[in-house]
Amino acid sequence: MTVLAACTPDAPAQVAPSSSSPALSPTSPSPAAAAASESPTAAVEPAAQAPVAPSPAAALPRQFSLTEPASPWLVVNKYRPLVPADYVPADLVQPNIPVTVSGEAALLNSTTAAAAEAMFVAAARDGVSITLASGYRSYGTQVTTYNGYVAARGQADADTASARPGYSEHQTGWSFDIGDGGGACGFQPCFADQPAAAWVKANGHRFGFIVRYPWMFHPITGYYYEPWHLRYIGVEAATDMANRGISTLEEYFGVEAAPGYP
Repeated sequence: MTVLAACTPDAPAQVAPSSSSPALSPTSPSPAAAAASESPTAAVEPAAQAPVAPSPAAALPRQFSLTEPASPWLVVNKYRPLVPADYVPADLVQPNIPVTVSGEAALLNSTTAAAAEAMFVAAARDGVSITLASGYRSYGTQVTTYNGYVAARGQADADTASARPGYSEHQTGWSFDIGDGGGACGFQPCFADQPAAAWVKANGHRFGFIVRYPWMFHPITGYYYEPWHLRYIGVEAATDMANRGISTLEEYFGVEAAPGYP
C-alpha cells in the first residue's frame, strides 16, 4: 500500500510510567498496521477514495487569517504551503511540561505552549500522563529530512514519506505530537488506545486543540490517522468543531481538500 507522510522526527525517549488511568479506546476502530504520515508512523487505512471538496461548515465568524502563519486559524496542507516557506515563529518557547525531546523539537509558540501547559495539568488531575514528543521543526530541519528521503528513494517516493519543506504544520509552532507517560506505542497505531490519546481526543477542545489528522479523513487532509498530532486553533473554534461533529479544518473553513501535492 502507498503511504502518506510528512516528516520523521527522531524516535522519542521513554519516560517513567505515571498514568494511573486504564487505556480507553477511541470511538473509531483502531488501525492494525503502520504507515508513515505527518509524524514518523501512522495508521493504515483503506485505499484512498476520490477526495471530497469540503463545503463551508458555517464556521465561527472569521476572526483570524487562514493563510498567515502567525494565525491560529492557519490552514497548511499539501495545497497550502507556508508563506514565507522558511517562516520562523517569533515567540518560540519551551513549555513547562514533560518532554522526551530536546532542542528545537521541545519548542512551541507561546500561545500553544500556554494552552499545552493547562491541558497537561488537567490531564494529570485525571490521572493521565502526557508528554511532548515532537514540537517545532524548522525549515532547515525539514530540508535535511526531505532531502535524505529523496537521496534514498527518489522524489516520487519521498513525497509519500516526508513533507516537502514549507508544508509541515510543525514549522508553525501551532502543532505538536504527544506521547503517553507510560511510554507505550509512541508514533504507532496502538497509540490510539493509550490513555493520553483517549484523553486528548475527548478533552483537547477545552484547551483549544484538535486531532488534526483524524481516522478515515486522509482524502481531505492528505495524511493518515495520527492520534498523537495535535493542533491549536483556540478554545472557541475547537469547541465549536467538537460540538458540531466537524472533523477537519478543511471542512470547517470550507477550503479545498488536499490529498496530494498539486
